[in-house]
Amino acid sequence: MKWMSRFKPTEPEFPLGDAPVMIYALEGFLGAGSASRLAAEHLDPTDGDIVYSFDIDDYYDYRARRPVMTFNRDHYSDYEAPSLHVVRKTDTSDRPYLLLSGPEPDFRWEQFAEEVHDVVEDFGVSLSLSMGAVPMGVPHTRPLMITSHGTRPELIDRKNLWDAQVMVPSSAMSLVEYRLGQHGHDAAGYVVHVPHYLAQVDFPTASIALLDAVGERTGLRFDLDALRLRQASALGDIETQIREQDGGSLLAGLEEQYDAFTRGATDSLLASDESIPDGDELGRQFEQFLASQDNKDDRD
Repeated sequence: MKWMSRFKPTEPEFPLGDAPVMIYALEGFLGAGSASRLAAEHLDPTDGDIVYSFDIDDYYDYRARRPVMTFNRDHYSDYEAPSLHVVRKTDTSDRPYLLLSGPEPDFRWEQFAEEVHDVVEDFGVSLSLSMGAVPMGVPHTRPLMITSHGTRPELIDRKNLWDAQVMVPSSAMSLVEYRLGQHGHDAAGYVVHVPHYLAQVDFPTASIALLDAVGERTGLRFDLDALRLRQASALGDIETQIREQDGGSLLAGLEEQYDAFTRGATDSLLASDESIPDGDELGRQFEQFLASQDNKDDRD
């Protein structure tokens, strides 16, 4: 491997004959509702054996995404350094898997994809699965849709509602999947459709949908209780926000559009109605609402 020096001195072994699955979720472009980030954080990449470390300086734009430092009165006391690691994890039934998480590389995507390919080969990864999320004109009151994709038709394990060829912006995760397929490795993934008005805030429901899809596909078992608690709290805040903003007319319109789409009466879920605020505007409104709730709690 070209970057062998970046491995930790000791590499955990996987049980003989048990080729691991690698789950990867990168914080960046395919991150609507913070779904992939929340999913990776729930799996807790800090609790496990780091089996490979990427040189973050090769990939990270510090000026665009400035890491946080703590200034304590007269000195800097802490620095939250960004990191990209592959960690060996086990699920609730002690089945091992690999987790690649961290910020999406800003630079050198081809080098990053080649490094991931080397990891896949060195650890004998049987399947690489990505988790992503995109904003869509869907309501949070309906089941979330998920688009499945993979390097071979046989890897698509659910029916996609769209059957068309479209040009989409690329991401580091999509390039990794594409390059792995060119190398003959199985790679697939899921993209959950997040309500566009929640694209800029944390939406645990989407994270649960991604982890459920990965679990169904791989047989891995995850304890999602903590995420479900966050989901219940978030949904309560969303309902309050919607009532205060427009009395529910926006939601009703999206529900009607969603139901028409699932019946086949329309071929689009894009929020094109001029009366519907765009995702950024609604996201800002929702963030302002959450901030007002925090301030209220502080006063109480």
